[in-house]
Amino acid sequence: MSVLVVLNPAAGRGKCARLRNRIERGLRDAGLKYELVETSGPGHAVGLARDAAKQGVTKLICAGGDGTIHEAANGLLQAPRAADGATQVALGCIPAGTGDDFAKLVNVYKLPPEAAAARMARAEEALFDVGSCDGEYFANVLGMGFDAEVVRNSNKIRRLKGIAVYLAAIYRTFVTFRAPVLEIESAEHCETGPMMMLAVQNGISEGGGFYLTPESDPADGYLDVCLIRKVGLLKFLRYVPRVMKGTHGGLDEVAIFRTRRLVVRGKDRRLVLESDGELREPYRREIEVTVVPHCLRVLVGR
Repeated sequence: MSVLVVLNPAAGRGKCARLRNRIERGLRDAGLKYELVETSGPGHAVGLARDAAKQGVTKLICAGGDGTIHEAANGLLQAPRAADGATQVALGCIPAGTGDDFAKLVNVYKLPPEAAAARMARAEEALFDVGSCDGEYFANVLGMGFDAEVVRNSNKIRRLKGIAVYLAAIYRTFVTFRAPVLEIESAEHCETGPMMMLAVQNGISEGGGFYLTPESDPADGYLDVCLIRKVGLLKFLRYVPRVMKGTHGGLDEVAIFRTRRLVVRGKDRRLVLESDGELREPYRREIEVTVVPHCLRVLVGR
């Protein structure tokens, strides 16, 4: 068995479970011989991925969302690496989650499961960077401030789907959000003050459609950082469409830069983080974020 499919039935608020038959049909039609395992709960994909290399797996395809990718990437990176320093197993993606931002990096975003399976079957391998924070890796984004609170609120929303979940969570979050005072220290940029949010990205977007770092390259050896300083409600609402288009970089309240290492300190409270959409709280007052270049072997659809 060289291809393992890890399917998260809870991804996309149950969408992935409903798509299982189409996902399997697409895999079979693409000529892939595979074993499929469903995750049973949070953290399960980490162990499945960590054990995959020991079992001779060469490709691990996640059917799910960014949280499933996050767990699988961490599991693969915990296993012994290949001679080139990258994971022994190549990570692929059939998007069936809420945001599916990682899918944009491997050219399967918004594809039907059958088409995504076909692209994974003929995909080429590439080496992506990942970010690292206190022993946990992120494949797409590490966020603090407003976006972490949006993740918290989006987890409470049950009736909406897709980007509508994040839009509803944004407006719900703003009612109670209090901008943290952050100190940011890197070789490229230092700043202290109240900030709406800080996103450290390897990918180009988060939340399914918010292009905070649209020029990001997941294989350039850098992390792209977007910070948005504290703004009022009306101005914030006016800026949301620009963030969704990736045209916010020239705003006075925004700073975007690339770095290999970043230290963030919470000056007035402990930090609350989201890592690829997974909430991490309560956290410490200081974190160090670094890039690990070319360590995640991935399947890029063609």
